[in-house]
Amino acid sequence: MNKKDTKDINNLIKDKSYLPDKAVSTRGLEKIYKVKGNRDIHALRAFDLDVPRGVIFGLLGPNGAGKSTFINILAGLVLKTDGKASVWGIDIDKNPRAARSAIGVVPQELNLDAFFTPKELLELQAGLYGVPPIERHTEDILKRVGLIGVANTFSRELSGGMRRRLLVAKALVHNPPVLVLDEPTAGVDVELRQSLWEFIIELKNNGTTIILTTHYIEEAEQLCDIVAIINDGQLITSDPTEKLVARLDNKELRISISEKIKGIPSNLSKYHAVLNDKNELVFRYQTSKTEINSVLKAISEAGLTVNDISSKEPDLEQVFLDITRKSK
Repeated sequence: MNKKDTKDINNLIKDKSYLPDKAVSTRGLEKIYKVKGNRDIHALRAFDLDVPRGVIFGLLGPNGAGKSTFINILAGLVLKTDGKASVWGIDIDKNPRAARSAIGVVPQELNLDAFFTPKELLELQAGLYGVPPIERHTEDILKRVGLIGVANTFSRELSGGMRRRLLVAKALVHNPPVLVLDEPTAGVDVELRQSLWEFIIELKNNGTTIILTTHYIEEAEQLCDIVAIINDGQLITSDPTEKLVARLDNKELRISISEKIKGIPSNLSKYHAVLNDKNELVFRYQTSKTEINSVLKAISEAGLTVNDISSKEPDLEQVFLDITRKSK
């Protein structure tokens, strides 16, 4: 590809009217790590994934599932073994430089030069991406991540939360349409986590596509429009978060009883009820097979009076555990 073609593609990335349907797309993506004297490690296997434009996309999986390998291939840090991948419609093989310009990656590790200030680090990062001085927005970015007050402070003097936000700022210097956040809230306190969540949502609302890897299932459930689960280098499922949770056909029902009881009435045995230490009958049942009315009728027939009823819907953590167990 000649310089003119590269320039045209770089201009395309900056063009806000160019909006591909897929922010990231892979087909048959494979990565095999050759290990001398040991069996090769198959980190990604026939990995097909589409990330729609404009969403927060969660990538979940156990340690060693292939999440980091996938991200590093997109970022140009690891060479794939086979398959195809594109970022913002740009093939990573045909134009790797432009593809890298379309993505920003916030690593999990706090790898910052201790002897540079946030302002200096952002200017340096912008230079590495070839952003002309006139097009840089260093102060605006520092304001967005809440670091303008420490713009000239050495990074070694910043708190862990500030350094985490500085990593996000570094990934934004070239204004990428796709941003990858690798465990962005790992090791941060609850207040900062909430602040980062709000910032992630703000980025999405401003048109940035977010790919989020996290060990916090609650985080994925709260933030993500779509969640993909991977295990052993394979894509297990990819669905809108609500649809994914709905796939788990079970529910927990807790019924508080007025009468003090010591055991489960015989007519409730078929529902596999459990009596807890709060004098509650706990039912775990499949919504497609059991009706609540039949449970309540059986309780009434046992001569018991219902004080209170509460239910617990399945959450993403249950779905994740269920799917990863089945995929082993």
